[in-house]
Amino acid sequence: MSANNIIKLGIVEDQKLFLQGIKAILSNWDTLVFVFESPDGHSVIERLRNAGTIPDVMLIDLSLPSNGTEECNGWQVVQMLKKEFNDMKFLILSVHDDDYLIAKLIEEGAHGYLLKDCDPQEVYEAILSVHQNGSYINQKSLRAIQGRLNGKVKTPKTHEQLTKREIEVLQLICQQKTAEEIGNELFISVKTVNGHRNNLLQKTGSRNMSGLVMYAIKHRIVEAI
Repeated sequence: MSANNIIKLGIVEDQKLFLQGIKAILSNWDTLVFVFESPDGHSVIERLRNAGTIPDVMLIDLSLPSNGTEECNGWQVVQMLKKEFNDMKFLILSVHDDDYLIAKLIEEGAHGYLLKDCDPQEVYEAILSVHQNGSYINQKSLRAIQGRLNGKVKTPKTHEQLTKREIEVLQLICQQKTAEEIGNELFISVKTVNGHRNNLLQKTGSRNMSGLVMYAIKHRIVEAI
């Protein structure tokens, strides 16, 4: 297995049983390797500064222990990491099955949100998706985002700022398609797909692929099933 094909993982998790369980499960895939772990959010930055290898994808528990009276939950950890590690992707792990919370975290920049009782295969697919595509938005997340936007969504007059091809690419992005898969489906090169992606980010003012999904839902370019 080429080192270029290995996805380096990190995890911030205080529950030892869950930590050991997910590491054991994900070790079944030889494309994944854990290179970092932390039992709390307060020490993550310092631990990473002293780490030999920086993770490509960080799995972060939403509920983390406080440091005395100072809280440091998973979302605060994401905000800290984003400032120092621009290329790192973040998957939130949580027991909280709350649509408002899921939508809010994705809207504010999380690359994906998974419930802790989800299928191991979905965790693997989510890791691949955020690493390759920059986001993982499943049907639950799509419905949560739609619910959060319910009542605030305005039907746009037109999508004149986006070309027909850009809308096609955006719809396929929302289906978690890779650049290669999009290219094959639309009979265009990967380079052209990436060009459309960059144009979409610029035209919609989105920061990442999750932002593009938010834009597509808000403007009814795509809807959850």
